[in-house]
Amino acid sequence: MAELLQPETETTDPRILRSRRMLMDALVKLLIKKDFEDISIQDIADEATLNRATFYLHYPDKNALLQAMTGARFRDLIERRAITFSDCHGALRAIALGVCDYLAETTGCPTQLARMPLEVSIIPVVEDMFNEGLALHGTAGIDGALLATTAAWAVFGAARRWFQSPNRIPAEEMAAKIETMVTPILFGASQ
Repeated sequence: MAELLQPETETTDPRILRSRRMLMDALVKLLIKKDFEDISIQDIADEATLNRATFYLHYPDKNALLQAMTGARFRDLIERRAITFSDCHGALRAIALGVCDYLAETTGCPTQLARMPLEVSIIPVVEDMFNEGLALHGTAGIDGALLATTAAWAVFGAARRWFQSPNRIPAEEMAAKIETMVTPILFGASQ
């Protein structure tokens, strides 16, 4: 399951990594000034001091850039907590904890990013992680994509409810609760 934390493209070329980082940083800077819907690809390229063609070499559109930025933040949160995936069940708890952390840390983001519907950025990342895990273990005739979507929304929904609670329990406790609730959905359906 450790491979689930790797970026989509396993590149170590410093030029590619640098361009992607510049595009992500440019989007963050622009979100301080503008709504996401009002930001163009040209705005992002200009802020990153790259050309449009370079943007399109890395991302098909600004939504893909946002999702990549979210994925990078999500992986960073999991790495900072030194979470390891010893088995599938441990991976589920780690993902739930990562979502809780992501929601809690979003308040420190640029205003526009903090106001965006978070499910647009985090659900696809979590869904991809579940899809990759299910592909490794099979789903016994169950629609794996539907199962991954269901589990991703369940994790996100429970974590969002936790985040909106005035007297939150620690994120680790909530991750354990989410794991208990989502395990039958994810692992029961795949048996």
